Amino acid sequence: MVSEPEFQQAYYEIVSSVKDSTLFEKFPQYEKVLPVVSVPERIIQFRVTWENDKGEQEVAQGYRVQFNSAKGPYKGGLRFHPSVNLSILKFLGFEQIFKNALTGLDMGGGKGGLCVDLKGKSDNEIRRICYAFMRELSKHIGKDTDVPAGDIGVGGREIGYLFGAYRSYKNSWEGVLTGKGLNWGGSLIRPEATGYGLVYYTQAMIDYATNGKESFEGKRVTISGSGNVAQYAALKVIELGGVVVSLSDSQGCIVSETGITLEQINDIAAAKIHFKSLKEIVGEYATFGENKVKYIAGARPWTHVSDVDIALPCATQNEVSGDEAKSLVASGVKFVAEGANMGSTPEAISVFETARSTAATAGDAVWFGPPKAANLGGVAVSGLEMAQNSQKVTWTSERVDQELKKIMINCFNDCIQAAQEYATEKNTKILPSLVKGANIASFVMVADAMLDQGDVF
Repeated sequence: MVSEPEFQQAYYEIVSSVKDSTLFEKFPQYEKVLPVVSVPERIIQFRVTWENDKGEQEVAQGYRVQFNSAKGPYKGGLRFHPSVNLSILKFLGFEQIFKNALTGLDMGGGKGGLCVDLKGKSDNEIRRICYAFMRELSKHIGKDTDVPAGDIGVGGREIGYLFGAYRSYKNSWEGVLTGKGLNWGGSLIRPEATGYGLVYYTQAMIDYATNGKESFEGKRVTISGSGNVAQYAALKVIELGGVVVSLSDSQGCIVSETGITLEQINDIAAAKIHFKSLKEIVGEYATFGENKVKYIAGARPWTHVSDVDIALPCATQNEVSGDEAKSLVASGVKFVAEGANMGSTPEAISVFETARSTAATAGDAVWFGPPKAANLGGVAVSGLEMAQNSQKVTWTSERVDQELKKIMINCFNDCIQAAQEYATEKNTKILPSLVKGANIASFVMVADAMLDQGDVF
């Protein structure tokens, strides 16, 4: 585990939450689950080779970590990115076990990917990469075994190629992937789900903390990232009356004191499909000339925003440092909810949790919503897509959105209940720890399934 820092960080978060609670004291059998659940049931590594447009052979390392199937078929995304390695995939797969449990749907946890950079590659090259990757992966997945989805670098285009490859290799049309096109088995609201779900979870936090007196209306919201999750979270925040003051990418961030507009977000969405940077987008698109937007190269937004109420990290892991968390607290932030997986460092989480636990009242606190709860909307709608595929039906967008809201609110309530039942904090004036609540509630769900099935004895 020493050489797997991302996985070690995710593992420690679960361990610290369950050990710093009364769970093992009340139910000693759960302690035996920890060493078992932390080892993947199966890790598949394989070679992927394809021919580029120059006729040259290229090769990359492919992976699928099938971590835990006690709650259902392995479920988790595929990431095509040069940063892909086993530590990152183990961390993501481990998180996915507990995130999927919190949806209340029958899904286990897994993750996979390919260490490759798709930037600059043609559609034909990407198609060949997807077919080469699925040639091996198809041997290990199926609608009742393992149902991957998209992740960073794997969007609708790539899911289409991967599904076509699976159908060709297996001579079978089945719901083996989620995030599919709407006219071949996909679900409405799936592209929006993670961003929308993040906002629904945050709204539940606001409702609880203010006794229903406040909402997103008039709130200043700082968001990082500019991909799918950030885009739809920003659109939903604006729809609910909030002001989005920032977005970012790997090269820098944009900040607007008056608020980033719907038109600007739509332009960002269109440009990001072609891998354009925010710097290029701000310089090329006319909508950015109509509203003062400041581009800051090489920076994340957290230290460049002021008077913010809500922070939604939606980019990648460890993107909020301890010092940046302190800056957010100083800027007045009251709610932080993660759209990215493990978006805050342990130091940042400690800053947020301290600002919660030492507050005199709920109104003075900073409340942190952890990713395994706050950003599970995407996999929740993936689970709903699996249900629709099994029934051979397509639900309306209204029904899917209604189910998504219900799942996010139920998840929030499960986190609150677990924190109140097992937390060791005694100060009743403060808000309960959603970090501990999410970790404990999901751990109990998975542990019960493993104990019932004899995985732990």
